Amino acid sequence: MGTAGLAPALAQTVQPAPPGKQQKKLPEAPAKLPKVDRNKNIDFLFGALKAAPDEASAKHVEARIWAIWIQTPSDTASLLMARAKTAVDAQKIDVAIKLLDSVIKLRPDYIEAWNRRATLYYMQNDYGRSLADIREVLIREPRHFGALAGLGMIMQEVGDEKRALEAYRKALAINPHLDKIPDQVKSLTEKVEGRDI
Repeated sequence: MGTAGLAPALAQTVQPAPPGKQQKKLPEAPAKLPKVDRNKNIDFLFGALKAAPDEASAKHVEARIWAIWIQTPSDTASLLMARAKTAVDAQKIDVAIKLLDSVIKLRPDYIEAWNRRATLYYMQNDYGRSLADIREVLIREPRHFGALAGLGMIMQEVGDEKRALEAYRKALAINPHLDKIPDQVKSLTEKVEGRDI
């Protein structure tokens, strides 16, 4: 899962973007997720993520956290989320957003619906709405490293490098093994805080 966060399985189903226009993606869950127990202690997993000795074990823990986040709270929510994914795969972003609106109305506590909708707004360059949804994710789960990295990406695109750096650093404090984010932090630190003399 790069900064682009395009899950490999999704990459095959999404139509290639026209040349020169990269498919925009915020960080999202890996395509294959382990089965997890909803009651599994997520705090324990966050501890394990921070302490992971290498990238492979970090990715393993990261997938478990995503799996807990993504577990749907009801069959209806599950069905709507599946339909939204089908709509995205068919490039029907507006339809997908309407489906996610329904999930959010039904289960406002389900953070993955907010997170997925933030990504779709981002793909449409609707940064205001995307940021509003990211805020909702972070209110419900301040440790959502995917949403924090997404916040950094949007801030960087709108030219607010200071806030981008802040968001990336928060994301890395939670998940030190995020793809590409350490490089962003390195280059932004030089821009924002100047080079070490």
